[in-house]
Amino acid sequence: MLLHLHAERVIAAAPAAVFALALDPRRFAPLFRGCGPVPAIRRIEALDAPAVGARRALENSDGSRLQERITAYDPPRRHAYTLSGLRPPLAWLVRTGEADWHFSAVPEGTRVQWQYTFQVAHAAVRPLAWLLLRGFMRPAMQRYLAAMARALTDPAGAT
Repeated sequence: MLLHLHAERVIAAAPAAVFALALDPRRFAPLFRGCGPVPAIRRIEALDAPAVGARRALENSDGSRLQERITAYDPPRRHAYTLSGLRPPLAWLVRTGEADWHFSAVPEGTRVQWQYTFQVAHAAVRPLAWLLLRGFMRPAMQRYLAAMARALTDPAGAT
């Protein structure tokens, strides 16, 4: 059973710049501040050069460590990855998350569409997983896209 989340924003920057920020471990981490029980990202370590199959290690503000494996890589249009290593209590609700980012040129700059698909651990926990992810992960995604827009249009106002 799957749960889908979507966040979208138009950013006043070229697709190549927006794509580069989304893949830059040093710049991405401080911009993702989390929301409620969804922790902020403290650090991202690229274990391989960006490509399909490449891995990244994430360290979150709550001490959890996650892994990403790139499943699609088409600069500057798309990248996707599988997120694994979730720990309780989220691991009791979902097994993995699959993120899919699309970047498209629009007159105002770049439309960023970020979708997350989570595999629910058990049918019985689907309502709780939906409330938690919709109430906290989706706002965390939206906050990140807003921070991304600030970082690309006014680097001094990014934090």
